[in-house]
Amino acid sequence: MHDLFAFAAPFALMLPLVAEAVDVADPPASAGDPSAPQSDAPHAAGDAGPRDINPLVALRQSSSANQVRIEQRVVIRIAPAPAAPRQSLTADLTQRASPPRFEERGKEKCLGLGTIAGVQTGSGNRLVLFLRDRKMVSVGLEKACRARDFYSGFYVEKNKDGQLCVSRDKLQSRTGARCEIETMRQLVAVGG
Repeated sequence: MHDLFAFAAPFALMLPLVAEAVDVADPPASAGDPSAPQSDAPHAAGDAGPRDINPLVALRQSSSANQVRIEQRVVIRIAPAPAAPRQSLTADLTQRASPPRFEERGKEKCLGLGTIAGVQTGSGNRLVLFLRDRKMVSVGLEKACRARDFYSGFYVEKNKDGQLCVSRDKLQSRTGARCEIETMRQLVAVGG
């Protein structure tokens, strides 16, 4: 149904223009033919005739200029990082290696939205962003926010520069929480 409407809409908009072209090309017979029946009430110059009823013609004939503003808004969704595939329990028993530890180093001010591959909730008000170049960045949210609200990812409105920046951008969780980014630090693996 929507495809038919999308196909027919341009033709429907052109119908008033076609009707006007027919009126201009074929003037009424009463203008020059004395044998044509005359109307009982002739139109005065100020009366609203059928041409003035058409809003497209009236808009085109108006002398005022109108301005149209088109705005575009792009919202990007960052999904949670995919879970690591589970291995068999017997393989885990033999390798008992300690998990790597991570340390926050270096402050980041901005991060390209295109470089973010996934997100995972951390403790308190921290999120961990996984980047496409296999780096990890810890994002600290404002104090009133909880990281667990972002368990299913977040939305962020794309700016002109395409960056996610500290003290500028707000992350919106799928549950409705909106939190500003306060800190951003790179996570570096430290020997376990």
